[in-house]
Amino acid sequence: MSETALATPSYLFLKLSQALFKKSPAALDAAERARVEQVARRQQAIEQCILASPEAAQVQVPTTSVDQALGEIRQRYRDIAEWHADMENAGLDEAGLRAAIARDLCFEAVLERIASAEPKASDTDAEIFYLLHREKFKRPENRTLRHILVTINAALPGSDRFSAWRSIDAIRMRVKASPGSFSEEALKYSECPTAVNGGLLGTVRRGQLYAELEPVAFALPLGEVSDIVESPMGFHILYCVAIEDDSVVPFAVVRERIREQLNETRRSKAQKAWVKRQLGALPGSVF
Repeated sequence: MSETALATPSYLFLKLSQALFKKSPAALDAAERARVEQVARRQQAIEQCILASPEAAQVQVPTTSVDQALGEIRQRYRDIAEWHADMENAGLDEAGLRAAIARDLCFEAVLERIASAEPKASDTDAEIFYLLHREKFKRPENRTLRHILVTINAALPGSDRFSAWRSIDAIRMRVKASPGSFSEEALKYSECPTAVNGGLLGTVRRGQLYAELEPVAFALPLGEVSDIVESPMGFHILYCVAIEDDSVVPFAVVRERIREQLNETRRSKAQKAWVKRQLGALPGSVF
């Protein structure tokens, strides 16, 4: 793409109004308008510099890409009338908008070209990061639990405190004798939405349960049923399905995630460094 003019202020204003506040320019209040104008001025300076670079001269933006981007913008509006009204308020026609979109796509393509030239992180790079930051890959102790809840409601017959206790105590006696029946008992008698899944709370870490339940849950041996515990919700019994102790996630599990993160960091740094060079370390740079 040959050296091109700066994107029109009207298009930038329209785009940034949507990006920053999800509003049309006409709907912005004074403070929002001032913020959009500030960001637009800065972005204009950056775009002008980037689009005048030799790298931009090598970019060709396909018409199909412009058509797709234009269609995505139109979809933000409820109907064509609202679309035309916003264009008119912004002082834009479709030809001007297409030209501005093409400049946007060129800007993005240039930055992608700079990022793609950055060497990819290797497995060795990822392993070094893993060894230097093992604390990031610690996996805290967790428990997989089921529970049964019987609520207390003095206003409902059979749900007063004494009745609720008798009910949960009888359930506990049955599941202590036959822990394998816990799911069935939960389905029949638990007053928690988890009842439909056999009382399954799932895998939980410390800090995710009611304060009354946590110490009981994390002291409960595998395959055991707890004593009756009271929380603000009512009376509970817990059943420990599985225990996973504190551990460090193996490198093989996180290798690809680390490489992706390293690559993204490298791409971002390369883009920012290149833009700074193009801007000549412009004072107040957002990069």
